[in-house]
Amino acid sequence: MIGAVNSVEAVITSIQGLSGSPEDLSALHDLLRGAQDSLRAEPGVNFSTLDQLDASKHSLGYLYFLEVLTCGPVSKEKAAYEIPIIARFINSCDAGQIRLASYKFVSLCKILKDHVIALGDPLRGVGPLLNAVQKLQVSSKRLTALHPDVLQLCLQAKSYKSGFSILSDDIVEIDQPRDFFLYSYYGGMICIGLKRFQKALELLYNVVTAPMHQVNAIALEAYKKYILVSLIHNGQFTNTLPKCASTAAQRSFKNYTGPYIELGNCYNDGKIGELEALVVARNAEFEEDKNLGLVKQAVSSLYKRNILRLTQKYLTLSLQDIANMVQLGSAKEAEMHVLQMIQDGQIHALINQKDGMVRFLEDPEQYKSSEMIEIMDSVIQRTIGLSKNLLAMDESLSCDPLYLGKVGRERQRYDFGDDFDTVPQKFSM
Repeated sequence: MIGAVNSVEAVITSIQGLSGSPEDLSALHDLLRGAQDSLRAEPGVNFSTLDQLDASKHSLGYLYFLEVLTCGPVSKEKAAYEIPIIARFINSCDAGQIRLASYKFVSLCKILKDHVIALGDPLRGVGPLLNAVQKLQVSSKRLTALHPDVLQLCLQAKSYKSGFSILSDDIVEIDQPRDFFLYSYYGGMICIGLKRFQKALELLYNVVTAPMHQVNAIALEAYKKYILVSLIHNGQFTNTLPKCASTAAQRSFKNYTGPYIELGNCYNDGKIGELEALVVARNAEFEEDKNLGLVKQAVSSLYKRNILRLTQKYLTLSLQDIANMVQLGSAKEAEMHVLQMIQDGQIHALINQKDGMVRFLEDPEQYKSSEMIEIMDSVIQRTIGLSKNLLAMDESLSCDPLYLGKVGRERQRYDFGDDFDTVPQKFSM
């Protein structure tokens, strides 16, 4: 048994009496830190102990007890029992209190994530972890250690819209580089699932161009998807990396992504037969990377790109002519592609069902509507906000003696390290 000073009853009493003012909470935190080893060794601590505490009023103390109770080996039965307890705590806890021991809160949330994955029910953890992110975030601009975990669960549960809800903010404050890599990588996959390819490219670009001393597996997987999404969305592949990419990326990416670069170059040639033959030849590699679905979308997009080129040369064409020119099997297939492109806003055209003729039209958007003005204003405001954030960061760094000293001594690029040489999980898109 633990001594009288740190007895379970005494700790409970302290939690109940010191969960009010900031000064009391600071004193309570010191007490809990000193008592945590004794609490772990106390056999009398069990889940019924939590009945004496209110998760919303005594969040800091409740968190310490939950950490003690949920540590150690986990069976499926134990996981099933603990999930609702942890979820209720996350949903009801006080944000200010849990931030005092944020590392413990993050650890508890990761336990919940592992539990729902072990039970094959990732959707069960999405809601609580979304709440956890909001409570842990001091600012919407700050990336937390839980962002990647939420996105991972959303991917597993195919709850893409839930994942997208935390991708709208522009992140400019990052603690751990690995969290940023995974957040951008998983976020890119969420956007691919929603077919928001422009946003997916933006997030994958962040991974590909992030400073790195050595190439890591997350960046490589991101680059493979970046190539495929570029083909789908932009209809072209650029063989050179952006100039802002690290030297390590410029030097090594091509060595590990040969099939994708080959696919991109073949796509640029515009010959659908050769592209399809390449996909068949490299099928096993694409499937092993769980990118075969994206590859097939890229192949399909080449038909659309070739149709788009026709709109620049012709005012009218028959569906059969389109099928022949872009190497589709029939006029019916050509009609399906044209209709899909009209629906997606890629082209503007009318199809005469009687004679099978397609008449290509000019873009009717005059960029004068109130909706378009709102969109343009939103983009402008976002750009202004980002510019202000960059200026503030630049001023902060310019006055930071540690940064200035390091730059003066080393003159090196940032080193994000190589402690994340595997992707936690791949997902078939």
